[in-house]
Amino acid sequence: MFYAISYDIRDDRRRLHVARVLKDFGSRVQLSVFEAYLEARDLERLRSRLAKHLDPETDSVRLYPLCAACRPGILVLGQGVVSQDPEVIII
Repeated sequence: MFYAISYDIRDDRRRLHVARVLKDFGSRVQLSVFEAYLEARDLERLRSRLAKHLDPETDSVRLYPLCAACRPGILVLGQGVVSQDPEVIII
């Protein structure tokens, strides 16, 4: 499943840790937005790793699943491209 992931973390140190975790799973497309292809087991690993760095009282991470039918409708205005599925090679 393709996910758009955004976060709002107040503390600089926690924000850095969250960004590092997200880089292990996907691609940064904006300062606080990542895109990732995650299977169920990867999603669970990501949730577990993120939970170690979040303060549930002040921090927010949102994972938006986008179905295969929705993905072609993603619009990018200005710079950037939509992340490609790492298992698909386009020649």
